[in-house]
Order: sequence, then structure tokens, then C-alpha cells
Amino acid sequence: MKISNHRVIADDGKPVRYVETPNKGGVMTPEYLVMHYTAGSSAEGSIAWMCNPAAKAAAHLVIGRDGGVTQLAAFNRVTWHAGQSQWAGRSGLNNFSIGIELDNAGKLERSGNRWISAVSKRAYPDDQVLVANHRNDRPGTPPCGWHEYSEAQLETAATVGLALMQKYSLQDVLGHEDIAPGRKADPGPAFPMASFRARLLGRADDAGEQYVTSAAVNVRAGPGTEFAALPGSPLPAGTLVAVLERQGLWWRVDVLDTVSGVMDLVGWCHSRFLGKA
Repeated sequence: MKISNHRVIADDGKPVRYVETPNKGGVMTPEYLVMHYTAGSSAEGSIAWMCNPAAKAAAHLVIGRDGGVTQLAAFNRVTWHAGQSQWAGRSGLNNFSIGIELDNAGKLERSGNRWISAVSKRAYPDDQVLVANHRNDRPGTPPCGWHEYSEAQLETAATVGLALMQKYSLQDVLGHEDIAPGRKADPGPAFPMASFRARLLGRADDAGEQYVTSAAVNVRAGPGTEFAALPGSPLPAGTLVAVLERQGLWWRVDVLDTVSGVMDLVGWCHSRFLGKA
């Protein structure tokens, strides 16, 4: 796939399916890629809702479980996918990010012997469910179910993401949970954010950037003590992390170990507490 005139072009040289959403704003220059789950029961249902003015929400792309791609807006147009959001001291990520929605039910609740979506009330089989804590859960929160992503949609998301990175030189890949912690949980622990981000940012060879904590250290939502400590904090001494970004003495890290039941924890640590692995 490639990007031409702010549209996704498939390998056959034709644009992917395009269904224009009214839920968009003016022209923007994308700087980040933000990943979401739809929390719906089907890609078509989610596309229909995001094309309804009453939704007041939409992303640039929807990727179905079969890997099919539907584009709802050009990549240089604001879409309403992030809502109230903040990252690296800036707010309102709708104005400088591309949003991709993956057809996925998201958080599931156990009802008898079935996993049920709280939104659609649809049931999902055990082999499509990951039982885990969300990295933003408070300590002591019991794990719940999360709908697994299909291999086809993850592969398509990576292919499209690589094309977007090449076209727009995006700075980073984020989850909705990163830019609106506590308010949003997508794409959730079933999404392999660490490996997905590494693939898109060309960090497959980042083994040399692995560190271990030398003492108990908090992982924070931003680069400074004024930012809240994330669930899973503090990391115990000896926790393995990979450095993703540096802002002075504050480093953004991907925690490679599971800590207090929290998986895929990403946040900011003071570098004085990190030593080479």
C-alpha cells in the first residue's frame, strides 16, 4: 500500500473503499498516529455510526477483522477521534493526528460461562479473549476480558501504518489510552503496541537501548514529577525497560516486564534510576 493525495492506495493501484464522514474539521498536518478499537459489533456498523452526524466522532480509517480498509476522510483533514486529549504538553490531538479504528469489541465482561460486550451485548468465545489488566487500572483491580485482534487486521494496520510513517514522517504511534488515560482504554492490552510501534518506527534493533531500574521508580504520564504516576507504578528494582524517547533527564520507556499484573506499560521515568541492562 501507499499514500497518494492523502488517500490509501491498495497494491492494485486503486484507492481503498472511501465513505466520507461529515464528522471532520479543517486542514491539518499530521504528526502522530493514534490507534483505537471501535467497541462495536462489526466494521460496517461502526462505519455507519461514524458517518452519522449524531455521532460527532470519526476516524480516518476503519480496519475490519478480515483486513479490509475503509477510509472516511483524507489524512490532511481533522477527524474527531481523540476528543479531550493531551500528549507531550500539547492538547487536542484531533488537530495533529491520524486516527485508525480497528473493528474490535474491546473490554468484555464475564456473564456465566460467556464473555459479553457491555456495548453490543454480543457474546465472544474464550479463544477470542485475553484476560488481563489494563495498564491504566488502579492497583488491585481484578483482570477482565479483552477482545483479541485478528492477524489479518493487525497485518493490514502495520502495512498502512508504515505507509503513513513514510508519507508524513510521523513522530510516534500512540493509543487512545495514552492521550486520554482514565477516560479511554483503547486499543487495550490485547493490542501488541510495543511490537507494533517498534515495527513502524524501525526500532526492531533497539536491544541496545534496554535498561533496568536501579531502584523503585514511578512511570509517569509525562516527562516530569507534575505528571501522574501510571497504574503499575512504582516499578521494582531490576525491571527491564526499553527507551523510546528522551527529553533531557526524562526518558519515555516501554516496560518489558509485567508489573503488578499490568502488561504493556509505557510512560516516563527519570533516567537517574535506569542503568544499562
